[in-house]
Amino acid sequence: MIEVTQRELLERLEWQERLMKRDTTADPVIVFLHTPLCGTCGAARKMLDVVEFVVPDVQLLAADVNFLPGIVERYQIRSVPALLAIPSSPGADPEVLYRMGSVQDIVSFIRSVKP
Repeated sequence: MIEVTQRELLERLEWQERLMKRDTTADPVIVFLHTPLCGTCGAARKMLDVVEFVVPDVQLLAADVNFLPGIVERYQIRSVPALLAIPSSPGADPEVLYRMGSVQDIVSFIRSVKP
């Protein structure tokens, strides 16, 4: 999992939008949104470490929502932890997973948003 800043995340999202305009399909941008003092976020991060081994072809990004007010507002993030999947397919809406009950739940979510 790669921790990114707001600037890095915005650059990645701009790149994703350019792909959508070209009708090019790529993997979705999947971002783990968290805060440092959130205990549930820590548990979710441990599950995501396992997910990275189960689904090795997915690249997960991580970002602290305290430094992402624009992203939180743009995608209407209601709570953390959250897994935000931003597809590159034209017309596809971003999806958010808030309940990370098990590794299998997370793997199912990721596989459902991957082309």
